[in-house]
Amino acid sequence: MLTVRHTSPRRLDVGLTLGPLGHGPADPTFHRAADGTLWRTSLLRSGPVTQRFVPAGPHAVVVHLWGDGAREAAEALPVLLGEDDDAAGFAPPPQVRDAHRRAAGMRIPRSGRVLEALVPAVLEQRVQTVTAHRAWRWLVRRYGTRAPGPAPAGVPGGLFVVPDARTWARVPVWDWHRAGVDPGRARTVTRCALVAPRLEEAAAMPRAEARPRLEKVQGVGVWTSAEVAQRAFGDADAVSVGDFHLPAAVGWALSGERTDDAGMLRLLAPYAPHRHRVVRLLTLSGRHRAPARGPRTPLVDHRAH
Repeated sequence: MLTVRHTSPRRLDVGLTLGPLGHGPADPTFHRAADGTLWRTSLLRSGPVTQRFVPAGPHAVVVHLWGDGAREAAEALPVLLGEDDDAAGFAPPPQVRDAHRRAAGMRIPRSGRVLEALVPAVLEQRVQTVTAHRAWRWLVRRYGTRAPGPAPAGVPGGLFVVPDARTWARVPVWDWHRAGVDPGRARTVTRCALVAPRLEEAAAMPRAEARPRLEKVQGVGVWTSAEVAQRAFGDADAVSVGDFHLPAAVGWALSGERTDDAGMLRLLAPYAPHRHRVVRLLTLSGRHRAPARGPRTPLVDHRAH
């Protein structure tokens, strides 16, 4: 085990900062413990790693790391925890000023791991979130590897590390079906896995070039590349254009009216380069839900097809 204490010159809320890297309450790569610690696994160039984050005051966190990737992960901790996230000059809209004050320790994280962010984003395309999280959970437990180090209490079966690109590319069609993933999304994940080295390069590219690199893969559009940019690139300005719920939620919160993607971008334009930060704060403030209209969209289970 490697232990590192990270102290920031600014307030640091590890839970709010790293929260977007988890995918559902039973994500086998991510766990929030009842005592406030946070567990996360990752697959780095040097190997797998398990990280346990223990808050140590408003500015510090103690991190325990296990696995071959521990040293590399320790060196990348400042970047992961958003030390490069510069919110200087950000003036939040009135609707989220209180949330901005309360979430003073929230950063936009930068994991630097493109495929780890890309696969769950593809699984979330055009389906209900609960369906995507179920698929992610099933696939990681079936094709991932056991996480190094101890397992957190209360996690049956322990944590897992995501599959590598070669394994993702070899998932057979019947297991995509068993996971509830339609052929279109399955093919997109396979295409991404086959060119994973080129996609991983995007993490070190200028942001104006990074997202177009991802979007060269058939099936990866602006919504998916934005979801990756928010997590892997630490992009505080990436807006998930094409989201089913987001435009109405942003429109309702900032103008009192539902809107479409174009209207959402107009409302967020004054806050560039912090548009994603505004969306995160809207979520934290509870102002991100427009009144429901009509019946809830039924869940589609592709395993039954």
